[in-house]
Amino acid sequence: MTPLLFTVIIAAISIAAGLLGSLVGVGGGIIVVPALTLLMGVDIRTAIAASIVAVVATSSGAASGYVRQRLTNMRLAMLLEVATAAGALFGALLAAYVPGKSLYVLFGLVLCYTAYSMSRPQDGKPRELPPDRWADRLKLHTSYFDKALNQEISYRVSRTGTGLAVSGAAGILSGLLGIGGGVLKVPVMHLSMGIPLKVCTATSNFMIGVTASTGAAVYFMRGDVQPFVTAPVAVGVLLGAKIGSRVLGHLKSEWIRRVFVAVLVITAVQMLLKGFK
Repeated sequence: MTPLLFTVIIAAISIAAGLLGSLVGVGGGIIVVPALTLLMGVDIRTAIAASIVAVVATSSGAASGYVRQRLTNMRLAMLLEVATAAGALFGALLAAYVPGKSLYVLFGLVLCYTAYSMSRPQDGKPRELPPDRWADRLKLHTSYFDKALNQEISYRVSRTGTGLAVSGAAGILSGLLGIGGGVLKVPVMHLSMGIPLKVCTATSNFMIGVTASTGAAVYFMRGDVQPFVTAPVAVGVLLGAKIGSRVLGHLKSEWIRRVFVAVLVITAVQMLLKGFK
C-alpha cells in the first residue's frame, strides 16, 4: 500500500469516526483504534496515541456547536471533569506498563459493557430519579430545546456522587486506551443520573477534549505520537465532528442509540478476538 493511499484510507475512516463520535459523545476513539490496528496494521500504542489526539479534535469540532445550541450542561461538565482529568493522567502513565494484548482485551470488555448498558430502549426524555442535594446546591438542573420533538425539555440531575466516581474510572480508561472516556460517562449520565441522551452527548463532547489533552501530553513525551498516522486521523475526526454537531439536534435519540450499540458490538468482538489470539 502506498503512503498516499494509506493516508487517504485513514482520513476516510477518521471522518466516519468523528461523525459517530460527536453524535454519541465518545470521541471517535472506539472506531479509530480498532480500525488502525485491525484494518491498517498499526501498533496499538501508536493507534491509541493517535486516537487520544483525535479526541481533542472531536471535542474542538463538536463542543462549540453544542454549547451554542444550549445542549451542553456546563456546570455538570466542569464538575465531572475534575475527576476525569485526574484519572486520565494516571491512565496515560499506566499504559506504558500494560501488555499490548491486555489492552485489546480491556478495550473489548469496555465496549461490551457500554453496549449492554445502552441496549435497552430509551425515549430520550428524563426519568424520575431520587433527589440529589449536591445537584440542588450546585444548580445542575436545567433544560434544553429538542428540535426533533419540537419542545423544551426540563430535567433534574441525580446521583452526582456516582457520576464523579465513574468519571474518575472513565478518565483512567481514556488515558489507557485513548477513547475519551465517553463510553462510560454517556451511559452513566443517561441511565443513572437521569440526563437526556442528547444532553449526555453534548456534555461528554465538551469534557473529552480536556480529558484527552491530559493524556495526550504523556503520550507525546513518550514518543508514541507518530505524525504520519496522527495527522490524517486528527483532520478526519475534526471534519466528521463538525458534521455531527450540525445534525445531532435533528435526529431522534432512539436512532442514535441503535447506531451506537451496533458499532460497539461489532468493534468489541473484533478487539476481543485480536486480544485472545
